Amino acid sequence: MIRSKYGYEPPEWVQADARLDKWCKDKRRAKQHGAFSLEKKRRKQHAKDKKMPLS
Repeated sequence: MIRSKYGYEPPEWVQADARLDKWCKDKRRAKQHGAFSLEKKRRKQHAKDKKMPLS
């Protein structure tokens, strides 16, 4: 048993927790920098909608 920030756990669980923590941290960082943002796509679509007449 190894002492981790989540309590005493087997070594396999400690490794799994570390991988999950890293994944969550990377995903949060990417989200903060706009990697998952659709803002650019929305702007392009709105620009196309304004140029096309609705007749």
